[in-house]
Amino acid sequence: MAFREAQVGLNPIAMEIDSGEKRLNELGYKQELRREMSLFKTFAITFSTMALFIGTPLYGSSLLYAGPASMIWGYVVVTIFTWFVGFAMAEICSSFPTTGSLYFWAAHLAGPRWGPFASWCCAWLETIGLVSGIGASAYSGAQGLQIIILLSTGTNKGGGYLATRSVFLSMYIILTLIWAVLNSFALQVIAFLNMISVWWQVIGGFVIIVALPMIASPTQSASYVFTHFETSPETTGIHSKPYAVIMSVLLGQFCLYGYDIAAHLTEETKGADRTGPLAILFSIGIISAFGWAYILALTFSIQVYMFSLKILVDFYFYFWAVNII
Repeated sequence: MAFREAQVGLNPIAMEIDSGEKRLNELGYKQELRREMSLFKTFAITFSTMALFIGTPLYGSSLLYAGPASMIWGYVVVTIFTWFVGFAMAEICSSFPTTGSLYFWAAHLAGPRWGPFASWCCAWLETIGLVSGIGASAYSGAQGLQIIILLSTGTNKGGGYLATRSVFLSMYIILTLIWAVLNSFALQVIAFLNMISVWWQVIGGFVIIVALPMIASPTQSASYVFTHFETSPETTGIHSKPYAVIMSVLLGQFCLYGYDIAAHLTEETKGADRTGPLAILFSIGIISAFGWAYILALTFSIQVYMFSLKILVDFYFYFWAVNII
């Protein structure tokens, strides 16, 4: 009996160690969290953090700063440089699949002398980015909710309801609190919600990309979408064309960030030295392709190129959406 138990104990299948945990052991890092996340679950959380439609509220202002050509090609430029960062981050993630991710990477890559300082700077930059990113996302969500209310009550042309500042602030706070509660749930629950989010965004985005240009009649010409450059200094107050172009490109930057979330989940992901990098690259690839197609669909569907000094900067996208519809 003892001999049979010893045989079972030496079974290579029973002794098999997760590749991510094996890599942590090589780094002298003790595994502390349970590995319950699959590639798709990690990808779902990363994809939903980036979000296909998150840059939508910046669409109107980006279009106003320098016209459609700057916005469309600016998105492509941002995508190219994002891929450079993504490839580098994926490579580092495969070598250091730790939950600390960016802080841990900075500490090791900077060396024993500068490691603590680099890790400290990285942590503070990450904290500031998370705070501002959550705030910006909640603001975008409140804007989206406001436009839904505006459209469902008659649009700006039909006397629809446009939320006051206090109502808008209340929506912003409520959305932030809802996200705080959701993020207090177990990781598996969060992963499940994000898997639903992936399909919702992909299917919904595909429907919008295909249907919107078909509904909008007539559509804008390709020359207008890809080559028209126009600034509006009388409205934006920006007279420098290079600066206006930079402001226009912010739409792409706002859409393509947050892919490092996969690295934060590596200690809870199976085979994290492979799945973590793949989640990063898959998220960048799908968001960049679908995001550009979505922006193209919106731009081709514009009906009236109209911005008035009477329209508040905060509501540029709303009036673009209403004019498209």
